[in-house]
Amino acid sequence: MRSRRAQQNLPPNEAPLMLLLFLLLGLRAAAVCPAACSCSHRKADCSRRGLRELPDGLRADLRGLNLSHNRVDNLDGGLASYKHLRVLDLSRNGLSRLPERLPRSLWQLHAASNRIRLLDKNDTVLQWNLRLLDLSDNELERTVFINNTLINLCVLNLSHNHLWTLPTNMPSRLEIIDISHNWLVKTLPGSLDRLPRLTFFYLHTNRLSNLPFGVLDKMTSLTVLTLGNNPWACHLKADMNYLLSWVQHTPALILGCPCRTNPICGGAHSGQAGGWTLNNNFHAKDSGSNVTTMKVPPATSGPASPRVCPHSTAASSSRIFTTNRPIWTTDHFPKTDSIFIQTKKISTKNVRRQNDSSSTLTDSSLILLLPTMVFLCLTLP
Repeated sequence: MRSRRAQQNLPPNEAPLMLLLFLLLGLRAAAVCPAACSCSHRKADCSRRGLRELPDGLRADLRGLNLSHNRVDNLDGGLASYKHLRVLDLSRNGLSRLPERLPRSLWQLHAASNRIRLLDKNDTVLQWNLRLLDLSDNELERTVFINNTLINLCVLNLSHNHLWTLPTNMPSRLEIIDISHNWLVKTLPGSLDRLPRLTFFYLHTNRLSNLPFGVLDKMTSLTVLTLGNNPWACHLKADMNYLLSWVQHTPALILGCPCRTNPICGGAHSGQAGGWTLNNNFHAKDSGSNVTTMKVPPATSGPASPRVCPHSTAASSSRIFTTNRPIWTTDHFPKTDSIFIQTKKISTKNVRRQNDSSSTLTDSSLILLLPTMVFLCLTLP
């Protein structure tokens, strides 16, 4: 009551000034940035700072956070309050599992090059908005997915881990899966039945000797499949009949064909220019003994793919994949938009300062001053 009376007793020209002061203080509080980070446009880059924990002072409405290349080994509950966070990079830390209570607002989660051994169903059960999950270069031995979770996930990178069996119940909207460079020896029948949108599938550099009958039949949108550098049991024709027949009839491009000297097969056929052509859209040309260049057009088989997976390579423009190694040992993984945050300082040279000789501030002068003060408040370090 007393404060209300005090406000009522303020001179007419001071009330707007007090309002402006409170507004500037609020904007200044929202624009804080920890000393160990560089911040810009609701993004914070705290990478390569030797951090062992989440720095204090991050703004509550943060949308992008880069904590890569640090020494963080536990973030349980530390990010739960950042309900607007969309991109999180935890790569190259010391995490043994994904943090508990991650924000449900996440679109991209990068946790490559840690020490994660298990992806449990509870780690991702509430991540309805997640579109990209990168767990490459960890120590994963087991992954558990359950039905009707990760309903928007379209890019999954599990490469360079210790998986023995192809994961089952993978999210149905996946467009890109990289599970290369693992120890896969077994694929369960039906494990790929619920992936009608899958476009790029990387299975090279594993320990597969055969695939069960019908396991690839329901991937109707498949565009590229890599099978190279696997110990296929070519001498056991009964075990290999299905796969060898499938690669001959599929419209998809197969890189690293099993039991063949030709590294590229599938829907490709030999062209007059000494290369391969697939469906008049794909071109793979041998430009040297160990150099292969392949042009891959955008995926258009899934009508909703640009909407479901707007940041994936499958929904973007054409790319050129080039490797200076044989095609059957390629480890290329299509990457999404970079999340590394670039900071940019805004010059304040053109900001006019108000004349200090002015003795009074009228309501009209405060209105003119407001944009300038807000600009200064948001740009000052």
